[in-house]
Amino acid sequence: METMSYTNEENQDFEKDWWGDCTNTFGEEAKQISYAHRMGLVVTPTYDGKWPVYDLEGKSVLDIGGGPVSMLLKTINGNTSGNLFVVDPCDYPEWVYDRYLEKDIYFKPVPAEEFTTVFHYDEVWIYNVLQHVIDPEKIIKVAKKHGKTIRIFEWIDTPPTLGHPHTLTEEKLNEWLQGKGTVEDINENGAVGKCYYGVFETNGEN
Repeated sequence: METMSYTNEENQDFEKDWWGDCTNTFGEEAKQISYAHRMGLVVTPTYDGKWPVYDLEGKSVLDIGGGPVSMLLKTINGNTSGNLFVVDPCDYPEWVYDRYLEKDIYFKPVPAEEFTTVFHYDEVWIYNVLQHVIDPEKIIKVAKKHGKTIRIFEWIDTPPTLGHPHTLTEEKLNEWLQGKGTVEDINENGAVGKCYYGVFETNGEN
């Protein structure tokens, strides 16, 4: 895995500038339709072909790096009361956090590498995040420790840049996840590139 040396502060500043005031997130939310499909999320039967809504079927979910527009905002039938959780270190406008609370989704503004809890989630979601973090392998370890199932979508074989300091590869992701994901070149909904995705059972491994 190739890594470019930027400070964590530089990468966080890039992310903050990229999201801006978070009032126009259409591009990223459109891409999420492609992410969710490949992560195997269940679309509700009432889906009308516009913005999908995903049925959690009573599951608890930890979204690592969900940012201001976690896909949990587009779900129903989740295990609430603190069991829908987003962890992301970036600083967003206050209304972003208010919107999460309205949906009974808890948000913890810390690096996922530092996240710990006694709770074991039914699922951990990781999508378009590992290029951005401090230590992608440690993120996978956190996910395996705190979740029974990992759903993942990541871009691979892209050169490292500011804000995306890691080049992820199929081989490394397979090694970290102890399984074999699917690799595909896609161009849809604004999501363009070579991606890796899959669903992995962990059973709360350390």
